[in-house]
Amino acid sequence: MMPPAVVIVGRPNVGKSTLFNRLAGRRAAIVHDTPGVTRDRQETEIQAGDLVFRLIDTAGFDEAETGSLAARMTEQSLVAIGSADVCLLLIDARAGVTAGDDILAEAIRRTGRPVIVAANKSEGRTTDISDALRWGFGEPVPVSAEHGIGISDLFEALAPFVAKAEYEDDGPEGGDATQPLKLAIVGRPNVGKSTLFNALLGEERVLTGPEAGITRDAIAVEFEAAGRAFLLHDTAGMRKRARAAGQPLEQLAVGSGLTAIRFAECVIVVVDATQAFEKQDLAIADLVIREGRAVIFAINKWDCIEDRAGAVTALKEERDRLLPQIAGAPLIVVSARTGEGLSRLLPAVLAADRAWNSRISTAGLNRFLARAVERHPPPAVRGRRIRIRYMTQPKARPPSFALFGTQLNALPESWMRYLANELRSRFDLAGSPIRFSLHNSKNPYAER
Repeated sequence: MMPPAVVIVGRPNVGKSTLFNRLAGRRAAIVHDTPGVTRDRQETEIQAGDLVFRLIDTAGFDEAETGSLAARMTEQSLVAIGSADVCLLLIDARAGVTAGDDILAEAIRRTGRPVIVAANKSEGRTTDISDALRWGFGEPVPVSAEHGIGISDLFEALAPFVAKAEYEDDGPEGGDATQPLKLAIVGRPNVGKSTLFNALLGEERVLTGPEAGITRDAIAVEFEAAGRAFLLHDTAGMRKRARAAGQPLEQLAVGSGLTAIRFAECVIVVVDATQAFEKQDLAIADLVIREGRAVIFAINKWDCIEDRAGAVTALKEERDRLLPQIAGAPLIVVSARTGEGLSRLLPAVLAADRAWNSRISTAGLNRFLARAVERHPPPAVRGRRIRIRYMTQPKARPPSFALFGTQLNALPESWMRYLANELRSRFDLAGSPIRFSLHNSKNPYAER
């Protein structure tokens, strides 16, 4: 059985994300003094002693014009409240009970969910918060999320709702459960990452809209499709470093996205079909490759392309010309808005994941190497041949190969790229970066 859900709700800037991080024991959510930093529901599983529960952070509850970003954020919070087993209503002990708190308390009351009230920022002088008793939710628990004060009292208040013994799950019968494939969605701002994220999940899990930069936190959600479990990360749009400089919130959001890439096994790089493979697209893809993650290109907004004759072939040629280090990586044209092409995306992810995990026998590699060298021998250096004696694969994830021979440091980059492309073609390694290490044998005729 899935652990119960504890949803943190409150007005903007009362410290919900700080409390979320404190209870999680790590910086899982972006925190800043600016109101409205959190926009999407952030979720993590908490285990503390005999307690286990899913903790959900939400956007600040605020009245706003229908259809506005703030209103859509509030709608996301209401959806989270509706799925909660218990609501943790956070108020600001310094500000006291406000009219906004009253409105939120009434909205929660209508859901019929159990409620625990916590008064954050209680480490110093506080305003009288006894007015909160009129809501009928019991006495507020004084806490300081920033300083860790009152957290044990808060766990004690949660205990009746989240006792571990009632919700332990021993997993499926018949052996080890398959680990979910860690998959991240990255790209420039406003290329449709969050729309694609929602389309893959089949629900409006994160906010979308015409405004660039809506997503800030990297949001992770588990789902199953194509016979496989996935842990899917949506990330903030990555702008050029110079444009993000001096904007702390954007720097934090990009940092959260970089963490998601390092955590991932496969990465979907979303590219706008109407402005494909711009300089920032290339920089993002190169970052993913340098981190050693499998790469899949999702060319989004395909519904906006009118002249499609030869367009896919042209995109693949552009990919290979501009990103030769990942030549042949899966490229799928999709429309996250209409659903076109989505059925091909996850199979491409699974194929790239298989390539990323591939291991090749030493005998097979050396038969391949002999043919590759025969077809295209390495160039001579000062009249002396470069000799590659043999190769092995010491590791996968990504596939990494060791070459042994003499004068290997003189191998030109173009020949190493030829060898990588031949490996991809012969052993079906499309979508995976390839690593090489060079090991030179001593020359027995060198002077001593």
